[in-house]
Amino acid sequence: SMWALLLLGPLALGFSLEGGTPTPSVYDEGWSAGEGDDGQLEPWTKPQGATICMPRTFPGRPCANRSYTLELLESSRALLLGWVPTRMVPALYGLVLVVGLPANGLALWVLATRVPRLPSTVLLMNLAAADLLLALTLPPRIVYHLRGQRWPFGEAACRLDIAALYGHMYCSVLLLAAISLDRYLAVVYPLRARALRGPRLATGLCALAWLVAATLVLPLGLQRQTYNVSQSDHVLCHDAHPVGTQDSYWRPTFVCLAVFGCLLPLLAMLLCYGATLCSLAAGGQRYSHALRLTALVLALALAFFAPSNVLLLLHYSDPGSETWGNLYAAYVPSLALSTLNSCVDPFIYYYVSTEFRDKVREGLLRWLPSSTTVSKERGNPGTGTRSSSLV
Repeated sequence: SMWALLLLGPLALGFSLEGGTPTPSVYDEGWSAGEGDDGQLEPWTKPQGATICMPRTFPGRPCANRSYTLELLESSRALLLGWVPTRMVPALYGLVLVVGLPANGLALWVLATRVPRLPSTVLLMNLAAADLLLALTLPPRIVYHLRGQRWPFGEAACRLDIAALYGHMYCSVLLLAAISLDRYLAVVYPLRARALRGPRLATGLCALAWLVAATLVLPLGLQRQTYNVSQSDHVLCHDAHPVGTQDSYWRPTFVCLAVFGCLLPLLAMLLCYGATLCSLAAGGQRYSHALRLTALVLALALAFFAPSNVLLLLHYSDPGSETWGNLYAAYVPSLALSTLNSCVDPFIYYYVSTEFRDKVREGLLRWLPSSTTVSKERGNPGTGTRSSSLV
């Protein structure tokens, strides 16, 4: 995960700026910018006693008599309008939409209609649903970024879309942790798992994941998210907020989101899959495939989710400018990379299983006029034991 962190920092900082180095900003309630006779913003000035530092996000100073209009630094404007947020980010979101939507939709249909309703199936169905819903939140974000950071859908839609985006992404992380616990019980305690891995545990874990995710993103729907950028036609959705709300509202919100929605679930996955890997390694060569697949699942979860959430915590920890620079510029593409996990999940949890691919094939053939004989020869689609070959 650290390679992604090191890659995204220079990428967002270096390539988004159209020449020149980032301009220092004053992260204080007392910061000010003068306005010339021609109405153009003059260079930002440092109030007496204020400290100069790089912006931790894209903070803005509300314009007089225009509470929903923010004045941004020229460096922040350049980062907002660079090729990373306006080209690279929508391209990543488009990939998630094109791949994740059909892959998760088909997987959810097969799991719901053609796979026995085992406890592990319940967990996988909820994961497919969370990833599917995540993909459905992306079209408005794609439009927003391709329009050069101009949100056309209004304040309510911005709040709803941001809350849904974060909610389904973090619900996916929580469900991945629940699946890792289920795999841990099945491999490390196979005899005891017969009593523990019941429908009640699976249903409870899924309900807890959705409830925790909804609670964590609730503040995103309670605070204003859209702001106009002064002297432009840009309407930002979630990308800039008044300086006063950064510490008082957004810091506790996103620290809780990163810690309880991602870092603790990733720690649980690390512990569960670590013990599972040790148990599989002790079983010898016959578990080599499951060993490699489990290691891949853990590595991908860490690679996709750790960078963005580490950046989020650093972003609100008031780092020095010389150490981290403008972290939000790196966080925007890292968030888009995190959503790519919803494209990968179907292929490492569902389609990796030969049995599952057979059920997909059977289901699709039923829609073809000449598939009746083929479906009968393959037998009853309700038979089978697992939808994944992880265990």
